[in-house]
Amino acid sequence: MRQFFTPLILFASLSVSAQAFKPDEIARWQQQAKQISIVRDNWGVPHVYGKTDADAVFGLLYVQCEDDFARVEDNYITNIGRLAEVQGEAGLYNDLRARLFLDSTQAISIYKKSPAWMKQLLDAFAAGTNYYLYTHPTVKPKLLTRFQPWMPLMFSEGSIGGNISVVSLERMKAFYGQKRKSTSWIDNDFEKLDREPVGSNGFAIAPARTATGHAMLLINPHTSFYFRPEVQVTSEQGLNAYGAVTWGQFFVYQGFNPNCGWMHTSSNADSMDEYLETIEEKNGKLYYRYGKKLRPVQVQKVSLAYKQDGQTLRKEFTTYRTHHGPVVGQQTDNKWVTVRMMDTPLEALEQSYLRTKATDYASFREVMKLNGNASNNTIFADSKGSIAYWHGNFMPKRDPSFDWSQPVDGSNPKTEWQGLHKVEELVQVHNPASGWIQNCNSTPFTVSGPSSPSKQQFPLYMAPDAENYRGINAVRVLSRRSVFTLDTLIAAAKDPHLAAFEELIPALVSDFQSVSDGANPPQGDIVEAMKLLRDWNKCYSKTSVAQTLAIYWAERLQRLARGRVAADQKLDYIAFTGFTIRNTNPQEKVTALQETLDELTHDFGTWKMPWGEVNRFQRLTGNLEETYDDQKPSLPVAFTSSAWGSLAAYGSKTQAGTKKRYGTVGNSFIAVVEFGPRIKARSVLTGGESSHPSSPHFTDQAALYCEENFKDVLFYPEDVRQHAEKTYYPGEL
Repeated sequence: MRQFFTPLILFASLSVSAQAFKPDEIARWQQQAKQISIVRDNWGVPHVYGKTDADAVFGLLYVQCEDDFARVEDNYITNIGRLAEVQGEAGLYNDLRARLFLDSTQAISIYKKSPAWMKQLLDAFAAGTNYYLYTHPTVKPKLLTRFQPWMPLMFSEGSIGGNISVVSLERMKAFYGQKRKSTSWIDNDFEKLDREPVGSNGFAIAPARTATGHAMLLINPHTSFYFRPEVQVTSEQGLNAYGAVTWGQFFVYQGFNPNCGWMHTSSNADSMDEYLETIEEKNGKLYYRYGKKLRPVQVQKVSLAYKQDGQTLRKEFTTYRTHHGPVVGQQTDNKWVTVRMMDTPLEALEQSYLRTKATDYASFREVMKLNGNASNNTIFADSKGSIAYWHGNFMPKRDPSFDWSQPVDGSNPKTEWQGLHKVEELVQVHNPASGWIQNCNSTPFTVSGPSSPSKQQFPLYMAPDAENYRGINAVRVLSRRSVFTLDTLIAAAKDPHLAAFEELIPALVSDFQSVSDGANPPQGDIVEAMKLLRDWNKCYSKTSVAQTLAIYWAERLQRLARGRVAADQKLDYIAFTGFTIRNTNPQEKVTALQETLDELTHDFGTWKMPWGEVNRFQRLTGNLEETYDDQKPSLPVAFTSSAWGSLAAYGSKTQAGTKKRYGTVGNSFIAVVEFGPRIKARSVLTGGESSHPSSPHFTDQAALYCEENFKDVLFYPEDVRQHAEKTYYPGEL
């Protein structure tokens, strides 16, 4: 089904809380800090220079903490399974899920066995973070007053482990809360359709299709806002990576170096499986059937801390697992569900770091042989002119006679994984004849237009991904231009066409005509509104009233249709659009439009609201949970949800106490790169580099972002020095 690791269940009671920093370690940190130079450019972007890779990592963590310590800490509180110690009892099942798949005892063991170069980086991660806390005594962590070098081995977010968030907390709570409901562990795919889609867009353009004859790359991750900052990290040992780093990690996640660039998009490549285990009880002990034999279920007590009324209490869970993995739910009385995921966190972390030092297609592909990327596709370009795409990376071999999209019979030995597919066996393209590559979390079988791979050549589990409206639009914009520049690549990335409405609006027009031909035809404002929709070019714009009507109407109609989807019916976004059109009658479509007019008039005094007036960007506090206020300054945004096919994604909704919609997810760090003899790149970041409202870099990029404009990337030291705002070493006052 998807991915993640299957570790042992040894739950450590190690404390990572308050420990005084010792004089000898402080002295070491101070000495190392003097080997590191940090230059903040005029956008506040940190350029970290170290003598060694470890020095660079030290500095990288230090600057991350400067910009947003709260997010660094929050990521580790979540990933090491201690959320309930901050959030209270509500966080217990999040912690239990984290501990089921990896715990600190295992992470410490892996750290101790790590190769010397990785151990140095892990030590530097802890040193840089702890030195920040030492030099900033007024910063008060919520929980973690000391960071440990093994912590990154528990940071699970797809590229360095897996996405355990696909394991339903509700199903786990039902099982481990002793309710033992008869239900599958996994969320119905359709339930995700009422949430803003996240993912990413990546484009690669071959030299034959560029004006300069150099390969180009678009890096456009769609995440929650402020999920990753923009950095450059450099050492005298060959590290020189620029791009987006996830708070608390010590490698550039999506970015480029002088020789190549890499962009990840979320994948549905099936790298994780659920097994139905047949459970039997004998003499008070639990067993599961495997072949003709019974094997004992592994049982372990887990004690988790949580905060309540200022006190730290504990709750004990009895957890279960088989050789396939931990039990995460129950389907019937004697059928328990286990999950098997990737269980090589060291290799995953190695791959994440080493790819930032790749020099070309061959070396990047060599790093991919670590098979450590469990949930991502990769779009690649290099200075030698290669462009490439891989759909997934960690890919178990399976018996194709089984339906791996569903839980399989854990008692049947034929459902065991048969090793991993080699990198060359994955769905991929390299230097396609079309001269371009795109992926927008969509099927890989349209990745390069007519040069795309053939679906018939691969097992179904390798690429179950459906097409989506962004993918349709990406193929359209890349196919129609013969030569690209950085400017036209940016234009392609923000093409305003909203492909979903090519289906939705004609359906409304037809049904409105049907209702108009009836005994009680619509009158008044709705007739004028229909004319606007009929004449709309189906492109986003800050000034478009038709866009406002279309989006509010379509959202309302989809809410109506959603309740009519059968429990076992799985629909992707395009299929759901068709379902919505077919399963709402003409009068319902027209009524939904009238209700849209009424809603807008009630909220704003008129239904004639340009999209930019209701769709806004606002950053007020920099807190993990931002607040929004219609009475405070905000900026208009033209682009919209990727669900409608907007390549530039902007997921917005009304917030507590607001009538206007404010964005929280979508375009974040965006960059375009040209890989010539000298790197040329442009970028923009949501809001700004700093999370501190007092900083000039809190919202200094907001106007660029909202207008879909880019700043020049300062990649070379001489350019950075010319635009330097501040130069210092960690801890320097």
